[in-house]
Parts: sequence; C-alpha cells; structure tokens
Amino acid sequence: MNDVAPVTRTISQEQLRAYADASGDHNPIHVDEEYARTTPFGGTIAHGMLVAALIGEMMYAAHDAAWSENGQMRIRFKAPTRPGDTVTASADPPASRDGGRLEYAVRCTDQRGDVLIEGRASVTVGDR
Repeated sequence: MNDVAPVTRTISQEQLRAYADASGDHNPIHVDEEYARTTPFGGTIAHGMLVAALIGEMMYAAHDAAWSENGQMRIRFKAPTRPGDTVTASADPPASRDGGRLEYAVRCTDQRGDVLIEGRASVTVGDR
C-alpha cells in the first residue's frame, strides 16, 4: 500500500498530563497552566513527541508490522501545539521506491493549517 490515510486528533490538557506521567517529562510548560501563562507561549504546549506520535500512528495504520520493524522518521518541530488544537498528520504519496523502500513527505498541521511538524518518513515493504 502506497497511500497513507491522514490521522486527526484533538489534543487535550489531560493528554499532556498523561504523556508527562508516561514519559517522565513534567516540564511545567506542558503541565502547569499558571506557570505556562507567564512564558512567551502564553499557555501550555504539547510535548513534541506526543504530536509526532500521530505520524507514527498514521504510518503504522498504512504499513503495519513493516513500520514497526524498519520505519524511520526525520522530522523538525516548527510550531507549538496547544491544548484544544486539532492536529492532522498527513503524508504525500511516496517520492521514491528504491528496493521496496518508500519515502514520504510527512507533516502535522493544526486546524488553521499551520505546520507544526514536517519531515520525512520511510519504510521498507514487501520483498527486500
């Protein structure tokens, strides 16, 4: 399968707290709303890897075990994600297929169309 269906999720403050507990990253910019209001962000922001996980979810849905076994991402964080943002992970059709290796341009955007994360994801499928 070469086409990858987008994944859309709305990020909540509760998810930020749960991710902080799971990851051990309790930086107050993610979990302390009062503190975060005093920062240049003006409020809490999501952990970058929480948002990037949507790309992994999208790629796993398209490529199943192949993504788990050999999938790779190279991404850049471009803008913060805030609680209440609806984030869509999407991929362009693969740019190359070299020996079963598919390479996609991937991104996460918010409900305004702002790019939050962009990069590339690749996976080897079929006979290698």
